[in-house]
Amino acid sequence: MDVNAAVAAAAAIAGVLTGVIAMLAFRWSEREQKRPTRSSLHTDAVLPPGVDTVLSVLRSSAVVLDEADAVVKASSAAYALGLVRGGKLAVEPMLQMARDTRRDGEIRQVELDLPRRGTGRGEALAVSARVAPLGSRLVLLLVEDLTEARRIEAVRRDFVANVSHELKTPVGALSLLSEAVMDASDDPEAVERFAGRMQIEATRLTSLVQELIDLSRVQNDDPLEDAEPVRVDELVAEAIDRCRHQAGAKQITMAAGGAADLRVWGNRGQLAAALGNLVENAVNYSPARTRVGIAARSVNAPGGDHIEIAVTDQGIGISDKDKERIFERFYRVDPARSRATGGTGLGLAIVKHVAASHGGEVTVWSAENQGSTFTLRLPEAGAARDRAHQQPARHERAGGAGLGEEAGRSTLTSPESTAYETLPAPEVLP
Repeated sequence: MDVNAAVAAAAAIAGVLTGVIAMLAFRWSEREQKRPTRSSLHTDAVLPPGVDTVLSVLRSSAVVLDEADAVVKASSAAYALGLVRGGKLAVEPMLQMARDTRRDGEIRQVELDLPRRGTGRGEALAVSARVAPLGSRLVLLLVEDLTEARRIEAVRRDFVANVSHELKTPVGALSLLSEAVMDASDDPEAVERFAGRMQIEATRLTSLVQELIDLSRVQNDDPLEDAEPVRVDELVAEAIDRCRHQAGAKQITMAAGGAADLRVWGNRGQLAAALGNLVENAVNYSPARTRVGIAARSVNAPGGDHIEIAVTDQGIGISDKDKERIFERFYRVDPARSRATGGTGLGLAIVKHVAASHGGEVTVWSAENQGSTFTLRLPEAGAARDRAHQQPARHERAGGAGLGEEAGRSTLTSPESTAYETLPAPEVLP
């Protein structure tokens, strides 16, 4: 009995010791799991709760620095701007701001111009940097890219200056002419001459204001809200009718072809204004007794069929340096000639915005003293409508003739105009 009791006591003691050892091993394992690792010291564990989530949704570039100026957290936008390189903040002024804020706890903000990374251009990146303490050890840096905002502000400032200058010219002329009329009240011939000049300046002022309104409308409106299939031949006929008087005065022949049965998809009013501006420019910048051609064709393209409407003149042409700027607002190739013809410098800017808002483009080919060809490229009605309704681009084309051998006759006929003729078999324009 004594031997059995001793064996039982020894077994009980061994069981107790085993349980104690197992409990100690479990506690040690839990402590090791809770101990921060080297990597976690510089990531989420050191950030206050919720900060990581807030930083991930901020539009600004965000960088969190620790007491050793090491980057604890940085957004992808901060890397894209080149703020962080090799785990360090690469912009010295921002780094000095962070150190000063860590020392005294004050929030600091400054605007800086940073060089662009990976470009050989001298353009600077405009940013606004704001530094604030984040807890007792960390510093938060928020950087906002102001480059686009500054560019838009510069464009707006230039636009206002240009508008003021353009409006000042006819208004000043009207003021001077009215004084001249008053001084020449006893000279009927002079009064008639000055009144004619006043009418010209008033017309020019009206045209400028109207084109400013048109430009504002095409920039702000969505043309596809009221989109419809628009016949190209009707657009061409309207453009020719708009310029018939100017063309007749200069004995300029306007010829059209290839537009039969072609349709584009968009806002009729805006498309008519765009094509009318191209034809009007062609007439205004063409010498007397020359020819202005308007040709249309359907073009197959990977993204869907397009309609190209080309307006060709035999005018003064455009130099290479001017081609890059002719679609800018108020830019004129020949300011003196443009003012003489009543041009405002907004016509091609309107054409560009209309083409872009309709999913198309406008291009130009020109050579000095050889004339110019402006090509308006727009989605064909069937293809554009299918894309708008997210349907496969399987449609039957409108069957119009292109600019090849089948473009023999145009349906545009106008017996009233002596400066109009049908364009037989127009050539493919450059």
